[in-house]
Amino acid sequence: MQVQRSEREIISNILKGSLGNLIEWFDWYVYASFAVYFAPSFFPSHDKTAELLSTAGVFAIGFLMRPLGSLILGKYADQHGRRAALTLSVLIMASGSLVIAITPSYAHIGIFAPVILVLARLFQGLSLGGEYGTSATYLSEMASRNHRGFYASFQYVTLISGQLIALGVQIILQMTLTNEQLTEWGWRIPFIIGALGAIIVLFLRLSMAESDQFASQKAKSKGSLKELMRYPKAVLTVVGLTLGGTIAFYTYTTYLQKFMINSVGLPTQSVTRINFLALLIFMILQPIAGAISDKIGRRPLLFWFGGLGTIFTIPIFVALQHATTSWEAFWLMLAGLVIVTGYTSINAIVKAEMFPTEIRALGVGLPYGLTVAIFGGTVEYLALYLRKINHENLFFVYVTVVIFISLLVYWRMTDTKATSKLDK
Repeated sequence: MQVQRSEREIISNILKGSLGNLIEWFDWYVYASFAVYFAPSFFPSHDKTAELLSTAGVFAIGFLMRPLGSLILGKYADQHGRRAALTLSVLIMASGSLVIAITPSYAHIGIFAPVILVLARLFQGLSLGGEYGTSATYLSEMASRNHRGFYASFQYVTLISGQLIALGVQIILQMTLTNEQLTEWGWRIPFIIGALGAIIVLFLRLSMAESDQFASQKAKSKGSLKELMRYPKAVLTVVGLTLGGTIAFYTYTTYLQKFMINSVGLPTQSVTRINFLALLIFMILQPIAGAISDKIGRRPLLFWFGGLGTIFTIPIFVALQHATTSWEAFWLMLAGLVIVTGYTSINAIVKAEMFPTEIRALGVGLPYGLTVAIFGGTVEYLALYLRKINHENLFFVYVTVVIFISLLVYWRMTDTKATSKLDK
């Protein structure tokens, strides 16, 4: 039975949990945002696309640890509490950022530089894998019953905020440092900021209240894989729900920046500003869409994403290829993000509503982590590879097909607002 909390208490705890989510995603996205600058330090090459392929490969490797992080920290959260798991995850992320910030370049330590980079990203992937399921669970359990979609949407508000702050730091550094300075040493600054921010958030999370649903449960098989396997339909639904959403999200956020530079031919600084403004609007849309789902249910928003994503992905990217101004690119990027909002705003609450308390963090995190590792983490690498072999348009078809597959899942699933296990 959930203890009644005042809205002030709910907001306070959600804010503390969300700030941790923000800094974790800032640390994660700093890598993608500054890859164009630090790639020569770890993977020296005369071919810019080859350098980006190498950094994208490491980005994908980090994703491979996310299922393991979802398993380890998801079980930990279900057995020892949401607060304990969230505190541990942010500590691991801080360590990874600090290691990247102080690692010498390839010119100084040779092959050890990319090896250390890979290891640091593996630990960050472990952290982020555990963060998603536990954070989604905590926000959903802390939210008041009639505002779960609204409060749970703040997972992506803070996720996008982390990316926005990473881009904001990039804009400031681009304005104050030359390209040579950014490539030589300036790219280390955001990793230092991320490490320090994570340490501050660590102390905030220590003061969070534990979820009452976790505190009051009496199940003995908490966080058990055997227990999770009692819900095969829910697990498979999370996979199908996530498939199109994660590919679309990483396509329109992390990859689109490189697409605008490499394929459209826009200046790097203009692309950074386009991304910042579009993502700012995208962030504002999340709680609006989440609140709408509290009124009309979750499925209409999923249909919005699945239907429009299937129809408009290819036209948006073909139009982007022929964009001649920054404003054209901005409006096309924003159109894609408005469509993706149907998934991002409510995916956390939809997944949390499918599982009982004793395996909620594991149930939300593990199938999601596996799907993101296989499909989300390879978005950049696949897109860059298809560009390198002169078949870039096949990537647009790929994104469309997986969104359509998710649309079929949305069509068959029930609306979790009406069948929520958070009420039991």
